[in-house]
Amino acid sequence: MTFAWKAAGLTYNRYLAVASRVVRRSLKEEKRLAAERRGVSEIRFAKWSNGKQGELKNLEQANAAAAVESAAQGGQ
Repeated sequence: MTFAWKAAGLTYNRYLAVASRVVRRSLKEEKRLAAERRGVSEIRFAKWSNGKQGELKNLEQANAAAAVESAAQGGQ
């Protein structure tokens, strides 16, 4: 027997993401807002050099800045 999510061509992680979003959207307003806040994640990174951690940076903002810089240089 094949699982429905597998037959639909989804990975298990994608299936979980879709199912959790459906459950969150079905909640009443107060509970839904709290659940949506828990679902948001913020990824940060830091460059290490000589065994010392550098400044923590937000990954989304760093990617946006790198894309702008790349576009300014002609995509090279």
